[in-house]
Amino acid sequence: MAIDAILQAFSHFGVRLGLESIQQLLKNLGDPHDQVPVIHVAGSNGKGSVCAYLSTILTEAGYTVGRYTSPHLIDWTERICLNNQAIAPETLESILQEVIVAIQPDDLPPTQFEVITAAAWLYFAQQEVDVAVVEVGLGGRLDATNVCDYPLVSVITSISREHWQRLGSTLAAIAWEKAGILKPGGSAVIGQVPQEAASVIHRRASELGCVATYPQIARDLGNGWAEYRGVEEYELESDSEDPEEGSIAHLLKTIRYPLPLQGAIQLHNSALAIATIQLLREQGWQISDDAIAQGIAKTHWAGRLQWLTWQDHKILIDGAHNPASAKVLREFVDTLNPAPSHIHWVMGMLSTKDHGDVFQELLRSHDSLYLVPVPDHSTAEPAELAVLAKNICPDLAQCHTFSNVVEALETATAQASDQDLVVLCGSLYLLGHFLKTANLVQP
Repeated sequence: MAIDAILQAFSHFGVRLGLESIQQLLKNLGDPHDQVPVIHVAGSNGKGSVCAYLSTILTEAGYTVGRYTSPHLIDWTERICLNNQAIAPETLESILQEVIVAIQPDDLPPTQFEVITAAAWLYFAQQEVDVAVVEVGLGGRLDATNVCDYPLVSVITSISREHWQRLGSTLAAIAWEKAGILKPGGSAVIGQVPQEAASVIHRRASELGCVATYPQIARDLGNGWAEYRGVEEYELESDSEDPEEGSIAHLLKTIRYPLPLQGAIQLHNSALAIATIQLLREQGWQISDDAIAQGIAKTHWAGRLQWLTWQDHKILIDGAHNPASAKVLREFVDTLNPAPSHIHWVMGMLSTKDHGDVFQELLRSHDSLYLVPVPDHSTAEPAELAVLAKNICPDLAQCHTFSNVVEALETATAQASDQDLVVLCGSLYLLGHFLKTANLVQP
């Protein structure tokens, strides 16, 4: 039975936040998650690239490293990697069959995400990995990945208004859910988050006796190089919600490294990864500065500020699907040198996203917009998006709808001059569909 068919059988159970089902399923499998040292990564944005940095650095240091991320762009096998190599399809199919056999008739039926998550734990245990870098799927506290009592490090990359329908309508509520990955007496690395969210995370860490590290953003040295100059570490014993109180400075020696992933946000994300590695080194892991630098230099993370050549046209693709990631994308576009004469946005979004806020971050006067559906998912209607976009940015040069992404890209690239920029964005699922169907050559 094909992987898609196996997992499709569980798709009708939808999204269910809670740990009862996954814990029972893992118990039936012999609790493989208890056999795997884990770095757990949550956040609204940046989780994937931080996981990619961590797994590549640890692989470079000579460890056997599992990585579990979601969603995938093209193939289910992308979600479960060993030393950055996707699991073989036949191996994943076999592992999934083991998971299905373990489901008992009286058990609460697992969701599709719980099944693939259980498969990841089982595979990592069977491979006897030294460490698994595990990305939270949704939220944190009740996410199916949150089953380990003693992660090596818990990481919260960012907090923004994402998945608010399930996690809560305020940044404080969302932060509370993501802080659910923090564990008593554990170690944590926290990215730059809004004060409303930072107070919640700090208070929760304090309650748990969890020591949190707040890395400084790495410095841009130019020419694709960055410099990490240490962290600020806070002892969370005070009842204060201000992490500055009672803090102790903990400076590391400078690490300089090539930064291959695009965008200023990677100065933040790479710093989170290095701070996490430093905590591992303090726990006795042997990871040299060279392994850090070389690991970051070798990191790839598809679909995020990625340049591609398509039908002899250079285009930028990015999975920007929420306001925060849209802001990052717009800032990247605005700092390109030379600056594009005109921006052509080819976009599709899921129905659950904050469409207006995304448009607010991305669109400017005289931009062009080409709207498409996201195939095989709960898509926002392009015609409705067009009305919204023109209300938000009435001075668009043009705004059109198309039935598919290829037609939209053909139109956009035909109308774009050599000085213009064509960007495909709005949904990782849309990017995955495009990458499946397009014949691409790296520029």
